[in-house]
Amino acid sequence: MSQRVDATDPNDRERAIEIAASAVDGGRLVVLPTDTVYGIGCDAFDNQAVEALLRAKGRGPDMPVPVLVGSWDTIQGLVRDYTYNMRLLVEAFWPGGLSMVVHQAPSLPWNLGDTRGTVMLRMPEHPIAIELLNQTGPMAVSSANISGQPPATNVQMAEDQLGADVAVYINGGNATHGVASTIVDLSSGRPRILREGAITAEQIGRVLGMSPAELRGEI
Repeated sequence: MSQRVDATDPNDRERAIEIAASAVDGGRLVVLPTDTVYGIGCDAFDNQAVEALLRAKGRGPDMPVPVLVGSWDTIQGLVRDYTYNMRLLVEAFWPGGLSMVVHQAPSLPWNLGDTRGTVMLRMPEHPIAIELLNQTGPMAVSSANISGQPPATNVQMAEDQLGADVAVYINGGNATHGVASTIVDLSSGRPRILREGAITAEQIGRVLGMSPAELRGEI
């Protein structure tokens, strides 16, 4: 049985986040608003919950689940090396619409799919998401939709697609941008954009001292 909680009213937000955090702690799935699109998430370290998330989306382990964090500091315990480029991008674009693929810390017990030793990390620029993440710790979060269907930009779209597979739906209003995050791969030497989205190649290039063409792998 799914439950929808309303976090659009500041008076109700704390209770809504408590209910969602309790569901995450109990190994269940929640839908939460982010600054890009709505996400479906769970405790990143609960491997059964991650499997349930992939099933709910109709995805296999060949499409690993990204991880959202609630602070700059959290990332340092999740990565093998906190590199110079990583720090530049965190300080320039977090919280915000930039996801980074990096080498994960080798000791982490999670199983996010076929990651080959990497993890995709992001800190969303959304107060409800940040408050939830600060209660739960890192969450495995993917877009709140059936794989191949349009990403949800409001809670009703998510509920229509995911139904009873999700324990708690947090209503946070319409997604601010409705555009997926930009993905930058920092795991293979030279930074490379895997997907352009909320942050432009030009913006990233200015921070890293690279041209958009270099970032896109065109030269």
